[in-house]
Amino acid sequence: MFKVFADAWKIPDLRKKMLYTLLLIVIFRLGSSIPVPFVSAEALKSLVEGGDNLFSMYNIISGGAFENATIFAMSITPYINSSIIMQLLAVAIPALERKAKEEDGRKFLAQWTRYLTVVLAMLQATGLYFGLSGAITNRGVFTYFVVSLTFTAGTAFLMWLGEQINEKGIGNGISLLIFAGIVSRGPAVINSFIEMNKAGQLNIFTTILVVLIVVLVVAAVVLMNDSERRIPVLYSKRVVGRKMYGGQSTHIPIKVAMAGVMPIIFAISIISFPATICQFFGITAQSGGFWGGFLRVMSQTSPVYAIIYFLLIIFFTFFYTEMQYNPIEMANNMKQNGGGIPGIRPGRTTAEFIKGIINKITFVGAIFLALIAVLPMLLTAIFGANVAFGGTSILIVVGVALETVKQLETQMVMRHYKGFLD
Repeated sequence: MFKVFADAWKIPDLRKKMLYTLLLIVIFRLGSSIPVPFVSAEALKSLVEGGDNLFSMYNIISGGAFENATIFAMSITPYINSSIIMQLLAVAIPALERKAKEEDGRKFLAQWTRYLTVVLAMLQATGLYFGLSGAITNRGVFTYFVVSLTFTAGTAFLMWLGEQINEKGIGNGISLLIFAGIVSRGPAVINSFIEMNKAGQLNIFTTILVVLIVVLVVAAVVLMNDSERRIPVLYSKRVVGRKMYGGQSTHIPIKVAMAGVMPIIFAISIISFPATICQFFGITAQSGGFWGGFLRVMSQTSPVYAIIYFLLIIFFTFFYTEMQYNPIEMANNMKQNGGGIPGIRPGRTTAEFIKGIINKITFVGAIFLALIAVLPMLLTAIFGANVAFGGTSILIVVGVALETVKQLETQMVMRHYKGFLD
C-alpha cells in the first residue's frame, strides 16, 4: 500500500490530486472544531456518553463533531439519504431510469440530489433543534434560524467537499470524509479502552481477545475485498479488411465485495431515520407510549435493531450491485464483439448465467458485510462493554483505504500507457 502511494507521489499530476484531497480533508477536520452558536457541547457529550444509538452514530461518522457541537455535527448523512431516495426513484420510474443512462440525465439527477440534500438537512437540523431542547440556550425564532441554518450549511459544505474530491482528487469523496472522521476518533477510542482496563472493566484476557478479533476482521476485510469470481470469455476470430481480430480469451471479474462500504453507510442512514423524525416531537427512549417504546427497541443493544441492520445491509448490497452491473448489457456487448462464455449460448442465456453468478457472489459478500457490521453488538452482549467503534468502523476504514489504493493504481496504469503511446 505504502509503495503505491510512494510511486504515485512521483507522478506530478497524481501528486497534485493527492495534495488536493489531503487539503480538503484538513479543511474538514478544521471545520469539525468550529462551534455552533447557542448549542451546549457539554449537553451533547452527555447524550453521546449515554449510549443513544442515533447520537453515537452521528458522533462516530462525524469524527466527534457532534459531541463538540460543531458545524459538521450532522455529517454527510442528509446527502446519503437523498442519494438513496434518488437512486430508488431512478429504479422505480422508467423515465428517470432512462435519464440515468445518459450524461445529461446523470447531471440532472445529481443536481436534484443536491437540492434534496439541502431540504433533508434543514429538516434534520430542525429535528435536532426541537429534540435537543436541553442543549439549546436562548431558545427563540432567531436562535432556531441560526442553529438550523448553520447545521444545514455545514452539511452542504461537506457535500461540496465530497464532490470536489470526486472531480479533482483521489478516491470517493463522501467515503473519504467518513473515513477521516472515523480515523480521527481512533486515539480517543484507544484511550477509552486503556481507561476501561485500568478501571477493571476489562481483564487482560478480554483485551487480548478483542485485539485479536480486530486483527482477524481487518485480515478478513482485505481478503474479501480482493476475492473475485472470474467468468471466462472467449472471442472468436474476425477478419476486418486485411487484418484478423479476436481469437483471444479473457475473463469478467466479479468481485465478492463489489458494493464496497456503501451498503453499510446506506444502512446506517436509514436505520437512524426514524429516531431523527422522533426528534421533531421531542420523543426520546426515556419517553412513554408507543414511540418511546419504539426507540428503546431500536437501540443498539436491542436484538431487533441488530436484525433490521443486518437485513438492511443485505438489501443495499444487492441494490447497489444491481445499480453497477447490468447482465443484459454485458451479454449484448459480448455478442456484438464476437465473444461468449464457453458452454453458454449467447444472448439471453448468457445474461441469465451472469446474473446467477452475480447473485451468488453478492449473497456471500452481503452476509460477510452484515456479520462484520453486527460484530460490535455481539461483543457488547458477550463482554458487557460498549464497543461502538467496532466492525462497521473497521469495515469502512479498511474498505475505503483499499478502494483509494486501487483507484491510485488505476490512475498510474492509465498514465503509464499514455506515456508509452506518446
